[in-house]
Amino acid sequence: MAEVLVLKVADLSDPAADWIVVDSSGARLGPPVTGPLSAARIDVGERRLIVLLPAADVLTTSLELPVKSPAKIQQALPFALEEYLADDVEDLHFAAGTRRESGKIPVSVIKRRTLESWLEKLSDAGLKPDALLAETYGLARIPGTISLLIAKDQVFINDGADTELVLQGVRPAEALAAIGATEEELEERENAEQTRAPRHVLAYCEPGSEETYAHDFVALRHDFDSVDVKVLPDGVLPRLAVTAATGAGVNLLQGEFGARTEYASLLRPWRQAAMLLLALGAIGIAAKAIDYVKLSRQEAGLREQFLAEYREIAPGTDDVRDPVAVISSLRARAGAGGGAPTVFLQSLEQLSKAIEQHGEASIQAISYRAGVVDVRLSAPSVSVLDNIQRSIDQGGSFEAEIQSTDQDGDKVNSRIQIQASGP
Repeated sequence: MAEVLVLKVADLSDPAADWIVVDSSGARLGPPVTGPLSAARIDVGERRLIVLLPAADVLTTSLELPVKSPAKIQQALPFALEEYLADDVEDLHFAAGTRRESGKIPVSVIKRRTLESWLEKLSDAGLKPDALLAETYGLARIPGTISLLIAKDQVFINDGADTELVLQGVRPAEALAAIGATEEELEERENAEQTRAPRHVLAYCEPGSEETYAHDFVALRHDFDSVDVKVLPDGVLPRLAVTAATGAGVNLLQGEFGARTEYASLLRPWRQAAMLLLALGAIGIAAKAIDYVKLSRQEAGLREQFLAEYREIAPGTDDVRDPVAVISSLRARAGAGGGAPTVFLQSLEQLSKAIEQHGEASIQAISYRAGVVDVRLSAPSVSVLDNIQRSIDQGGSFEAEIQSTDQDGDKVNSRIQIQASGP
């Protein structure tokens, strides 16, 4: 199994730390060590490094969110918790864990500046953590059992469901009463049967604490089915490391503080191939640019030639934007018999004149069937469409009828039918 070094820090101003080496299942591979933070770097080596931050620095909670995408959950957290936080959410960092069976998502919140200070302190000691957890998550979550960890003046609580917290300056019995787990508190609830707390307590104590709180444990045995007290001869770290090493808890290294992929090292073996590919791409782009310039010059020459020829037919013409449309119009005028192609082209000519006379309108689609031209227009307003319709009607050769209009933002989409006027 992979080896993990779990390191517990106490305070930003404290240069010392505690650490222990365990495997990925939490089994101890050595004794706990206490020493300067910089000394832990030697023991880390190639091991995965998990750092437990003081519970006082991190708020841990859980909440229900309807979104499932990790990115959307990250975006929703500040808004979901804003009313419960004293600090400005812009000054806080939010991290989410894996959704639990209850549907709730565990969340950790820490001041951004505090997190930056811890990362800076670890970096100065030559340490780069793979995970940064609140020490609260070092207490295992056991369904149906309330787990307690009594360390100095703090009581860590995990209710076996969705509550992980630490209380300071209270006794174990007071801590359980605070979360409404004692029999007395349960009786005060209106729906005690539906909210009945776990009836088993597992308490971990440092040496000497079991005697200090012996009275509490005796009293708790009257409220719970069982109270099991375990003494931790080597301190709390080995107990916390067992849970932390198995992947429990919420890693604060998310979002902007998450691990970044070193793309330079990944791309280094492909450097020469990438350079050749870039060179080939540059050559291809240059060739396309040369072809574009040549074709642009040819187009400009053909336009000038066409304009010169067309001015012999229509003197005074300034410019021709669409030579194909002009040729089609000339052919329609030269045609005879009023066949379908002639009717279609003449109706388009009448429509073009009407659009040119009345505002900024654009043609979206044109279809022709059985002597009827169906045109879809986009115009700034309904009045512009009315003016276009009247202009076509006034020409005498065609009749226009607005079939439908639809407001789309600041534009009006319309469908107009054009057909030859009756005899």
